Amino acid sequence: MKKILYRNPYDAENFDMKRYLKSLNKYAKISEKEAEEALAAFDQYETMHVSCLIEAGIKLIEEKTDKKTAKAYFMEHEEYFDEGKFERLRRITGYLVGTLDRWNDAKKAEEKARVKHSVNSAIDDAARLAALETQAMEHNVAYATR
Repeated sequence: MKKILYRNPYDAENFDMKRYLKSLNKYAKISEKEAEEALAAFDQYETMHVSCLIEAGIKLIEEKTDKKTAKAYFMEHEEYFDEGKFERLRRITGYLVGTLDRWNDAKKAEEKARVKHSVNSAIDDAARLAALETQAMEHNVAYATR
């Protein structure tokens, strides 16, 4: 049986479809089949956070009614999202840390010297395409662009 986390991982409760439908049906008429289909994406997980249920409920309510009603549903359950309470964790040389406050000078220097990779490229797509075309021309190879 699927477990739902509300706050503490040790306080997980069994998922209750009737309870979930009752909370949804205060805002829109949602059938059990519709709710099961919306939650099918989470079937692979034995335990899930209550925010997953709420997000699925928002989508269901928005499909049946409107964004205003879906927002009202969210506002009733927003306490489970803990906006702004996320602490950034970084993996630095094998350690998971939030801050570097307790690190000695050598460890701080090591962190400062490491190569930092970003999700966004340092070179935009147009520059990358031009570089690939130039490289292909230098090697006398055809390079097809889309």
